Amino acid sequence: MSKLPELVDLVRGHLGEVSTDGVGPLVPPGLHMIASTTVTEAQQLVYEPMLCLILDGAKTTTLGAESYPYRAGEYLVVSADLPVSGRVIAAPYLAVGIPLDPAMIADLLVEAGEVLPEITPTRALAVSRMDDELIETVMRLVRLLDRPREAAVLGPMVRRELMWRLLSGERGGMMRQIASSGGRPDQVRRAIRWLRAHYAEPMRIETLARVAGMSETSLHRHFKAVTAMSPLQYQKQIRLQEARNLLMVQGRDVAGVGFSVGYDSPSQFSREYARLYGRPPGRDMARLRADPSLSVAV
Repeated sequence: MSKLPELVDLVRGHLGEVSTDGVGPLVPPGLHMIASTTVTEAQQLVYEPMLCLILDGAKTTTLGAESYPYRAGEYLVVSADLPVSGRVIAAPYLAVGIPLDPAMIADLLVEAGEVLPEITPTRALAVSRMDDELIETVMRLVRLLDRPREAAVLGPMVRRELMWRLLSGERGGMMRQIASSGGRPDQVRRAIRWLRAHYAEPMRIETLARVAGMSETSLHRHFKAVTAMSPLQYQKQIRLQEARNLLMVQGRDVAGVGFSVGYDSPSQFSREYARLYGRPPGRDMARLRADPSLSVAV
């Protein structure tokens, strides 16, 4: 019999302590509780390298033009920073998120005597079925929520075991992609980091290729292999997500926000914003302020 129901009970027992609807804070020993009592509209956010185990309900994530549905008993692995659209399609939804640590993964590979070969970049998002070994490891991590003193010592040990199980499993290649240094995956990560840090600046592909240490042709090919979009599409997603955050938090004027994230033309900003969010900025903000729950990311 699957261990999943036992893990569900453990997480539900702690849910009220650390999280309501949305993504809870990262708590020792290194995990997030994620919950939604209702289905949701599509929400734009950036996934960073993580493992997400779906315990109840279902969700679909869209990356570029690709959709990834996943439900209870499955897990999601993300191996790079990805701007995505996510929507809960079956509720109640419950999940546990665990950040993936590149240094920890690299240390495990060194200890195992594994020399990383040249890795060809692959899509940085995938869905797989859980097995009981993975579930049992996560259960040990969740149980440490009741033992804060032990969590400081045992938490890193359990996370290392979890990283090793992922390295040894179906998504081992993605895990190696996170830990690789000096190869193509690392060069794509350099380009991603630059785009996230400089999203408001004009993007010249020759500059980005120089940052990544690749030819322009190679950058386009490998960047799209990882993110399912071109560098320009990636930058646009980051710009528009940041614009929405600024509008919600600061309540600044629409044209000023558009300019601050890199748009010289207010009309182009409104047009591209409406294409992503379904409404122009002013109407979108009025709607979110009338119902703040619509902006809760899950």
